[in-house]
Amino acid sequence: MSRPSTLGALPRISIVTPSFNQAAFLEETISSVVSQGYPDLDYVVVDGGSSDDSVSVIKRHSDKIASWVSEPDGGHADAINKGFASTTGEIMAWINSSDIYYPWTLETVATIFRHLPQVEWIQGVQSHVDVGAQPKAVGQGFCNRYDLLAGHRVIQQESVFWRRSLWEKTGGCLDDALRLACDYELWLRFSRHAPLHHVGTLLAAFRYHDDSRGSVQRHEYRAEAKRVRGAERVLLTERERSRVALVERVGRSPLRPAPTLLAKSGLLPWYRYARVDYDFATHRWMAT
Repeated sequence: MSRPSTLGALPRISIVTPSFNQAAFLEETISSVVSQGYPDLDYVVVDGGSSDDSVSVIKRHSDKIASWVSEPDGGHADAINKGFASTTGEIMAWINSSDIYYPWTLETVATIFRHLPQVEWIQGVQSHVDVGAQPKAVGQGFCNRYDLLAGHRVIQQESVFWRRSLWEKTGGCLDDALRLACDYELWLRFSRHAPLHHVGTLLAAFRYHDDSRGSVQRHEYRAEAKRVRGAERVLLTERERSRVALVERVGRSPLRPAPTLLAKSGLLPWYRYARVDYDFATHRWMAT
C-alpha cells in the first residue's frame, strides 16, 4: 500500500526496466516500483518484443508508467540506453524484470540524495530472494574502486542509484558492445570520479530463478568482466597498479573478510569504504 511522502519537494527519479519474455516476474517488478506512490517518478519499461504475456502485464500498469515500448533491440545495454534517453530525472537507476524494490526504497533514496549533496552514487544492503520473492540471503557487501579493479567484490546492480550529473560526466550511456558486463563497466567509470557509498538498509533484491541472467550466464559474465577490468587497468598510474596488486594479495587471503578488516584498520588511508548510515538521534542519514 502506497503512502504519501512527508518530505516536501523530492527529486525526480528515473527508473528503467529492460525485459524480454519475463512475464512470470514482470508484474512483481513493475508493482514494486509503481506501488510506492513516489510523487515524481519517471518510469520507463523497455520490452524487447516478447512473445509471452509481457505486453499485457505492462498495459495493466500503463497509467503509472511514463512510457513503454515493445520492439526488438540490440540487447540488454541497448534497451537500457533507449529507456534512459527519454528520461529527465535527477536520480537514475534500472531494475531488471525479475528483481524487486522494497516499499521504502524510492523515498529513502530521494532523502539521501536530497540531504547529502556529496553523495553521487549508492548501493543498499545486498539481498536475494527465491522464485516466490521470499528473502533467502542478506549481507552488506562493501566495495570500492580497488576492489572492483582487483575483481574480488561485486556490486549489486539493482540496489544502485546515482545522480544524472555522474551519468553524464562518465559518458551518459552503457557500453552496448558488452553483452553481459555493461553494469560492471559502468561502475568502473563511476569509480573514477566518485566513491560508492554503502547505505545501511535494504533497497532491492535480486531474484534467483532458472532463467535469470545472473544465474544462467555467470561464467560468461565473469569472462567479459575480466576483459573489461583489463582494459581499465591499462589506464592506471603506476601507484594505482601497486595499490590494486596489494588489494589482490589481501583478497586471496584464507580469511575472507580480510579486505574489510584492511579498510577498518585505517592503515591505508586510500583504502576505505564510504558509507551512509541512519542516525536515530538526529533522524537523518549521515555520510562518512
